[in-house]
Amino acid sequence: MLDDFLAFTLAGSRPADDAREGVGANGVRWTWIDDGVVQFEPAALSGAETRSVLASAGVHGDETAPIELMSFLVRDIAQGSAALTCRLLVILGNVQAMRDSCRYIDDDLNRLFSGRHAQLPDSHEAPRAAALERIAKQFFDAASDAPGARWHVDLHTAIRGSVFEQFALLPHTGAPLSRAMFEWLRDARISAVLLHTTKGNTYSHFTAETCGADACTLELGKVRPFGQNDLSRFASADAALRQLIAGEPGDASLPLPRVFTVIDQITKQSDAFELLFAKDVANFTAFERDTVLARDGDYRYVVRHDEERIVFPNATVKPGLRAGLLVVETTDQTHSELM
Repeated sequence: MLDDFLAFTLAGSRPADDAREGVGANGVRWTWIDDGVVQFEPAALSGAETRSVLASAGVHGDETAPIELMSFLVRDIAQGSAALTCRLLVILGNVQAMRDSCRYIDDDLNRLFSGRHAQLPDSHEAPRAAALERIAKQFFDAASDAPGARWHVDLHTAIRGSVFEQFALLPHTGAPLSRAMFEWLRDARISAVLLHTTKGNTYSHFTAETCGADACTLELGKVRPFGQNDLSRFASADAALRQLIAGEPGDASLPLPRVFTVIDQITKQSDAFELLFAKDVANFTAFERDTVLARDGDYRYVVRHDEERIVFPNATVKPGLRAGLLVVETTDQTHSELM
């Protein structure tokens, strides 16, 4: 099972009741929790301040490169070629969408956390969102409360290209931003960080707000089918995650990533909605003041700052959902406020 966790999960296999836990190389204990979910603990925990890391991928079923990275990480921990000094929970998110090679079945799973799944009880994704909330909460309920002891790294790939190919999104909880998180993102060679300014329904927002985790969503490239990914392009993020769970130091000589803060969003109000720029425009493309970016009946979105950048533009979302985020650069201010 652990030698190819992805194949085991895609096949719909489930271990027998007496084979749901075991001991791998170096005395690492593992427990199969649920479909696509496995937990690891090192042979010896370091005490009250032991780090607990949730590493997730596949919350969107077609974002295959991070899913493959997670499967290789599970294999390497089980075989002893990846060091582990912390508690680790590995989650493959929307398993049925992974099997069907699609983003989601009924609804975007990464918009159903923090209880929103209860509003869509008939959605295929609703039970999975509830289960992933419960699993994360159980994991972090047993974690240390020490500063920096709880982490969640949620790995994704973007639908479109980006001015910054690999970037991170940090949820908004009102808590001070973590310098340790920015230093880890630096080690992962993340070029840019997007700061949300309102609460959301993503998995990383749930773990940050409800579980007290230092949480981030990583966008590591473009969506491609299983087996067609050049995983070498994600080597830095993979290495940084392995350093995190091994308790190894990062490289302080590298610069911290640039920072962009959300200042507005474009919301699709009806099927008449239009985005007024090329369909293939890259994430973080800059637009000048007074540029009209969207219209929907009488609604217009007009750039108000000298420069605003568009992230996640998508005119095909359902009415009522976000069709794009607008951000401005806040690098110097944010770096000065890190704690």
